[in-house]
Amino acid sequence: MKKVRLVLGSGGARGMAHIGVIEELEKSGFEIVEVVGCSMGAVVGGIYCAGYLPEYKHWLIKLSRLDVFRLLDFTLSAQGFVKGERVFKAMEEFIGDHAIENFKIPFTAVATDITHEKEIHYRTGSLFRALRASIAIPTILTPVRWDKATLVDGGVLNPLPINLIHKEHGDYVVAVNLNANLPSSLTNAVEENQERAAYLKMLDAIKTYLPRFDNSGDTTAESLGLFDLLNKSYDMTQDRLTEIMIAIHKPDLVVNISRNACGVFEFYRANEIIEVGRQAFHTAYKATPL
Repeated sequence: MKKVRLVLGSGGARGMAHIGVIEELEKSGFEIVEVVGCSMGAVVGGIYCAGYLPEYKHWLIKLSRLDVFRLLDFTLSAQGFVKGERVFKAMEEFIGDHAIENFKIPFTAVATDITHEKEIHYRTGSLFRALRASIAIPTILTPVRWDKATLVDGGVLNPLPINLIHKEHGDYVVAVNLNANLPSSLTNAVEENQERAAYLKMLDAIKTYLPRFDNSGDTTAESLGLFDLLNKSYDMTQDRLTEIMIAIHKPDLVVNISRNACGVFEFYRANEIIEVGRQAFHTAYKATPL
C-alpha cells in the first residue's frame, strides 16, 4: 500500500473539502501515515487522526444556515467578532478531547504566536486547544492567550505547511491548497441561491456593528471598508506564501480548491464542499498519478 503524508491548508469552510480528499485517498488505496494541518486543515486533520472523521462529517452535513449562526458566539471585540468557544464545545460533546501524542497517525497543528513572532507546532497536548489556536483567523476569530503568548491562525505565517512533513523514502507528499486562484464550478449556481443571499445579508448586518478600527468616530460607508481591506490583504498574503511553499518543497501531488468555492462561514454547504474535494482530488490525480 502506498503511503501518503498529507498537508491540509487553511481556508475557513472550504476546509470541508479536505474530508472529500481524505476519503478519496483511502478509497484509492493510499495509507495516510502523517497529517500536518493549518487552521481548518488542522481541524479536519486532527479529527481524522483522532479517529472521528465520520462523526464529524455527519455533524457537518446536518448543519443548517441557522445552526451555523447559533454556533457563532459573536462578541464586540477589536480583535475579532467570534469567540469560537461554542462550536468547539459542540464538537467536544461527540468527539471528546484527546491528547495528540496518543494518536496512531502522527499529527501536527500549526498556529502563529504573534507575541513572539514565530510559528507554534502542536504535536502533543490537548487536541482542541491546538485546533482553537490554529483556527483563530485575524479580525474574525478572537486570538487565544496561552502561557504569555497570543496565538492566531497558523496561516498568518504558513498556510500550507509542507516543510513540517517528515518524509521517508518511498512516501508521497500530498498537499491540499484551499486558496487556489481558480474559477469555482459552484459560483454561478450559488449566486442564485436565496439561502446564501440571506446569509450574506446577515453577515453585512453583523459587520456594521463591529468596532471601528480608528478613533475618528466616522460612521460613513467608507470607514467600514477597512474590515474587507484587511481580509483581502490577508488572503493575498496567504496566496503568495502558499505559492512559495509549493515551489520550494515540491509535493508529489497538489490538490487545488478554488478560493471562491464558498464563504468562510458557509458550513451549511458541507455536502457540496466535500464533493468539491473529491472532484479536485481526482482531477489532480488524473493529471499526476502517484
